[in-house]
Parts: sequence; C-alpha cells; structure tokens
Amino acid sequence: MSLLQFIDLPPHQPGGFDHADVHLKSGRVYVAHTATGTVEVIDGEQAKHLTTLTGCVEASGVVCAQNENLVFAAARGNGRILIIDALTNRVLHEIRAGSMPNGLAWDSNLKRLLVADIEDNHARLVDPYSRKVVSTTKLPGRPRWCAYSNRKKAFLVNVREPPGLAILAPENGAQKSFMPVSVSGPHGLDIDETKDRAYVACDDGAVVVLNITTGHQEAAVPIGGGPDVIWLNADRQRLYCAIGKPGVIEIIDTEELIADEKVTTEEGTHTFTFDRKRQRLYAFLPKSCRMGIFEEK
Repeated sequence: MSLLQFIDLPPHQPGGFDHADVHLKSGRVYVAHTATGTVEVIDGEQAKHLTTLTGCVEASGVVCAQNENLVFAAARGNGRILIIDALTNRVLHEIRAGSMPNGLAWDSNLKRLLVADIEDNHARLVDPYSRKVVSTTKLPGRPRWCAYSNRKKAFLVNVREPPGLAILAPENGAQKSFMPVSVSGPHGLDIDETKDRAYVACDDGAVVVLNITTGHQEAAVPIGGGPDVIWLNADRQRLYCAIGKPGVIEIIDTEELIADEKVTTEEGTHTFTFDRKRQRLYAFLPKSCRMGIFEEK
C-alpha cells in the first residue's frame, strides 16, 4: 500500500475524527468530525474537500446505505441520527435514537438501521422512512462498533465488557446469541462473508477471528497496539487495522492470519475508511487535520 497524497480538512480545536464511510457510486467520503460537531464530505476521486454538514453534535458513527443513496451519522452529543442524501449532500431528517448513539449498521434487506447506545447500553432498530424507533434491546454491556451480515441475516455488536460479540435478530433486535472473545476490549469490527468470519479488534492488542456460525475462535492475531477502526479488503484478503499510538495502520493477511505490513500515518490516527471499488484507503489525521489517501499496489 502506497501513499498518494494528503488533503487539508477544516481545522479544529483539540479533538479529532471518528468513523467514516464511502458512498461507492460517487466515491464521496463521509467522516464524523467529532471535534467540530460536523460531517465532512470529501470527493475521494478528485481528492478535494466538498462541504461541511453542521448539526452533528459530538459526531461519532457514520455508515452509508449504498443502494438507497443515504448516509446515516450519529450525533452522540444530543442523541440524534442525521439522515443525509448522498446524491445532494443535504440533511433530510433527524431522528431521536437514545441518549448517546455511537455504533451504526445498516440492513439493506429490511431497510433498518441498528443504533448502539454507549450510555444506556441498548441497541435500537430505527426505520428511517417512518423515522421511528421500532425496537429496543438491552445489551450485555457497553457496545462498541457493529455490523450487519447479509449471509447470516443478523446484526453483530461488539461488547467491551464482558468481552464478546452479541448477535441480534434483524426483525426485532432480539439477542440470538453471545460469542465470548478471549482478548479484553472488543472495539473495531468487520465481517468476512466468504469465510464466515468476524474480525474483532481488541484494546489489548490483538485481532480475534471468530467463526460466526459456531462461535469458535479461529485465531488471535497480535498487533502492535490498541486498535480502533478496522476494514476488510475481501478482494485482496487483507484486513486494515488503525492503531492511534504510535500512528500506523497494520495490515493482516487473512489467509495466513499474520500481520505482514505496516503503513505510517500520524500519532492519534485511529480512524479511516476503505473504498473497495477504487482500492483506496482514507485515513484521518487529527493533529495536522488532514486526510491521507493510500492506494493498494
């Protein structure tokens, strides 16, 4: 993986960025700018900042609904979810969803958004079209990131303590099972549908590999620090892990299950997103307030 360039983003006071996602059709990048309470929109192909969407207090989770051309952004500071039109970059609606929404996952089959709340430890299913919360589920502990498995027709939610992965039904959010994780602090999460795996990045410096069907732990891959965001590149069988200290992205070979490459970013860089269509990775550097554009060789 090689660095293409850096682009400047709107400056901020102490703080930084949180989750981000790519609208694959347009190549636009949406990132939660926690320090400014905004969502920044960047043209990834042209490498330029497009606009700033305000009103996302303590912006945290961001996820794109690709087929629906929608972007959801969690405003952790006021308990709301922003619904953004990915074609026009207009904020269409706001939905009240708990007290501190953070993790988000989209079910493209039932058109439901899962919202994981880090204050009351509940998961809420939201219908963005009626703009209503349709179900609420108590989780075993504080949630971190979450994801949706199309193959399993289930939501997966990382739980910090007790460390594990909660499996929720998409129809009503009910917990179907809980898979323990052997390493403390499950944080980042991604799903490998072809290998029937969940990759769970843990605060204690390892990525745990779980079989989603059986709950069996296949491996715990050591990495060089406490990770946050992870993204899978299924086409290249590579898993990218952001480690804020010292400021690197470690890359795991998902066939061999070893970390075999390291890319330097900047200290404090704990979040990024990946465009699987264009094979580009966008890392968000909080100290210099820039976005680094990296590309697979």
